[in-house]
This record gives sequence, structure tokens and C-alpha cells, in this order.
Amino acid sequence: MVIARNKKANFDYFILDKFECGIELVGTEVKSIREGKVSIKESYVKILKQELFILNMHIKAYDFGNINNKYSETRTRKLLMHRKEINKLKEKIQEKGLTLVPLSVYTSRKYIKVEIALARGKKNYDKRETLKQKAIKLELRQKN
Repeated sequence: MVIARNKKANFDYFILDKFECGIELVGTEVKSIREGKVSIKESYVKILKQELFILNMHIKAYDFGNINNKYSETRTRKLLMHRKEINKLKEKIQEKGLTLVPLSVYTSRKYIKVEIALARGKKNYDKRETLKQKAIKLELRQKN
């Protein structure tokens, strides 16, 4: 079940490849995410020291947590992925000038997962073309 989606990612980037990652959470972050109090609009993914991290992911503090369960809402969180996959991603990013973008946060059985994408940034004329195509599809739907 999808909990949060980054809608702007498809508008700002060409999505080349998608990957599924686990996420390392502390305290009551899981309960807060399951309530839907998470945002990945302004977040991004970086590879630091051969580990994958998501930065600026906002998880609201759980209302019923105690003093021991308080955490920074936009702290850097570690993503869980196999080392070989991380090394392949690192090579692709360095070669072609690509970036890693989070697309969605969802539950898979009892786990919280993050879908990230290997993406290339769009230029302004590409974004205008995307808007034109979207308007054309909307007109066709309204006629039918």
C-alpha cells in the first residue's frame, strides 16, 4: 500500500530505472509513517561511504510517543540495499551525470520500503513538452 508519493519527480526527471530499498527507522517513526504522516517532496538520495542515505525526508513526530521517542523530523536516514547494487548505482551516477530520486514510500507486508529511481534531470523545454502532452490527453478524454 502506497503511503507517500513524489509526484514532482516524474515532472522534473526522466526516470531510467527503479529500485526498492528498505529504510532504517528508530522509535515511533514506523507508527507515524503508517498513519501517513510522511513527506518525500523535497527529499533526495545520496551515496556516502558506500552506503545509501535519504536526506530531508520529513516524518512527523508520533503524537502518542513519550520523551524517549523524540527524534529530528528531517534527519538523515539510512537506506538498506545490497552492497553490489550500491556500487553499480555509484558507477552509473559518476559516468552519466545521473541522480537518485525517491519516488514513493509504501508498505510491503510488515516492512516499510522506499522506491528510488535512477533519473536524469529535464530541461525547461522538456517540461513544457510534458505539459503539452498532458493537456492533449486531457482534451481527448473530455471529448470521449
